[in-house]
Amino acid sequence: MTAPRAGKPAASRAGTPAAQRGQATAPGERLGLRSDWDYALHLPLHYVDETRITPITALREAQVAVVQARVVQAELMPARRRVLRVLVEDSGGRLELRFFHFYPSWTRQFAPQRELRIRGEARRGLFGFEMVHPVCHAAGAHADLPDSLTPIYPAGAGISQSWLRKAVAAALARLDMREWLPAALLARLDLPPIGQALRLLHAPPPQVSIEQLEDRRHPAWRRVKFDELLAQQLAQQLARARRAEQRAWPLARQPDGLVGRLLRALPFELTADQAACVAEIASDLEREQPMHRLLQGDVGSGKTVVAALAAAQAIDNGLQCALMAPTDILAAQHLRRLAEWLQPLGVGVAWLRGSQTRREREAELARAASGEAALVVGTHAVIQDKVRFARLGLAVVDEQHRFGVAQRLSLRAKGAGEQRQPHLLMMTATPIPRTLAMAVFGDLDISTIAHSPPGRQPVRTRVFSGQRRDAVMQRVRELVLAGRQAYWVCPLIEAPAEPNDGPGGHAELRDALATHAELQALMGEQAGCVGLLHGRMPAGRKAEVMGDFAAGKLRLLVATTVIEVGVDVPSASLMVIEHAERFGLSQLHQLRGRVGRGSEAAQCLLLFSEPLSATARARLQAMHQTSDGFVLAQKDLELRGPGELLGQRQSGLQGLRHADLRDDQDLLELAREAAAELLREHPQAAREHLQRWLGGGMDWLAA
Repeated sequence: MTAPRAGKPAASRAGTPAAQRGQATAPGERLGLRSDWDYALHLPLHYVDETRITPITALREAQVAVVQARVVQAELMPARRRVLRVLVEDSGGRLELRFFHFYPSWTRQFAPQRELRIRGEARRGLFGFEMVHPVCHAAGAHADLPDSLTPIYPAGAGISQSWLRKAVAAALARLDMREWLPAALLARLDLPPIGQALRLLHAPPPQVSIEQLEDRRHPAWRRVKFDELLAQQLAQQLARARRAEQRAWPLARQPDGLVGRLLRALPFELTADQAACVAEIASDLEREQPMHRLLQGDVGSGKTVVAALAAAQAIDNGLQCALMAPTDILAAQHLRRLAEWLQPLGVGVAWLRGSQTRREREAELARAASGEAALVVGTHAVIQDKVRFARLGLAVVDEQHRFGVAQRLSLRAKGAGEQRQPHLLMMTATPIPRTLAMAVFGDLDISTIAHSPPGRQPVRTRVFSGQRRDAVMQRVRELVLAGRQAYWVCPLIEAPAEPNDGPGGHAELRDALATHAELQALMGEQAGCVGLLHGRMPAGRKAEVMGDFAAGKLRLLVATTVIEVGVDVPSASLMVIEHAERFGLSQLHQLRGRVGRGSEAAQCLLLFSEPLSATARARLQAMHQTSDGFVLAQKDLELRGPGELLGQRQSGLQGLRHADLRDDQDLLELAREAAAELLREHPQAAREHLQRWLGGGMDWLAA
């Protein structure tokens, strides 16, 4: 029968959680519904048409329908698993209802001759149509039918659909849904009023297409998605305007200073893309407004040298630069490169990481605090409380999507002094498609290195079934014994103590420890040339292994994704990725980018296990077809959405509940233009719209 009520609908004070009002937590708060506006935006996933009765004789296979019928008989069927069987009939035919989960009291509710309204999916049984676990409730012969489609909402345990419908209806009745957007704008974009759109989505008339509603193509859905994107674009444009009011140290370009000396000392010429990015960043640094720029470029495109020249411009002006990277390996690579370029020019470089001894750490902290170290490189250790800078003028965050908003804000706060903010340069080797850049990074300026430096070798990518794993291992053995260097990447460090043996469980996955032992045995007398690297190893041991691999003492390195970023060994020319179907496109591309960095032709072999999902198959096909990171990033967006590209810590995406960046690119463009128009011509409407959609949840825009 129908589920019991979960409680009363939310209180009328929009935006105030029940717990703060001294009441018991409302069921809706478990779904994040705290205000009337939250309930109004808790939109249905599906709809059921209960506005018409379908005669039993008119039922069709797999049709979800409502029938009204009298109970003929209800009985418990003797079987290993008890079944409640109910036979009902209308004026034209009979229908069997089956319940496998029920309470004993239900037999009394199915008393003979009782009139029921029944909703379920019809399917053919042995003796005609039947419904399994339909929704049933008592209905008089002349009971009114609803005049709108019945919404089915996202719900949690213990929260019934009937409770949610009442709570939403009560919230809609209380809400002030006055129209804030100008009528001319709505007419130009052919959008309905917001109140009309929301009421239709919660209670659509029966003539509205259920398919259009559930596919989110109805004009009412278009209005909701536009409003959500508009709020996001307004917030980003306001954040940009707010930063324009802040002040940073203007860092003048000094061609005859450190920047010029570094350019002359580099053993290579900048590419046209690199030079253009350097010029854009240098121009930003000259301003008194804090720079807020994202530098994007494919794997190995040369972002580090661009960051080094930006650091040199800050140091030329008597300020410090801090560079933060997410892993020890990546931070260590930056340290080696930057120290190699800058220390011979007289720049002091400090190194902060979590695994330092107390004495080492205190010495580096003192150099940063005194200003002796003009450049400070490190991991998350850079933002710990004890870290002080004499005068931080530029903060650089590499692989920025791996850091949360709070961490980026903490680094910027290290330079807040004399009412000045440091300039901020974020870097990513995951190219951002234009749509995503507008949606998430719309308040940033973006510089792009579109082409790799000359000399980078194309990596030939081949895809193999796991059934050919032994043949691949033999081929790797031959190449390693012939002097080549290779990586072998596994998704796990070791098999879990209590394996998940179900489909797709970890018991099916090859782990790094077992694979390392296999490859050592395969190499025989040359077993010593096989190394192992994973995230649970101490930082010192990881550095030692990477050093041995870079020096050629190790020729085959079995690793987890700890080598995804920050590993640069030009002599390595072969990459094997085990269970490649388990990785996202951006991660596969990053791993592939570890090879092809020298003069030797490089290969990437992707081993996959069956069965392959359609998405996994499309990813592997894309890897085989192209090595262009920008093309792969767009494909990733189409296949998996923005989370795959940006990771789970990009708080700017958390506000998008209704719009889909894959399907709503046209709305995003319109919202961006409309946001500028509102801020310019209708600032009060812009403020009201932001308050309605975001309230106080705009902290993420600060970083």
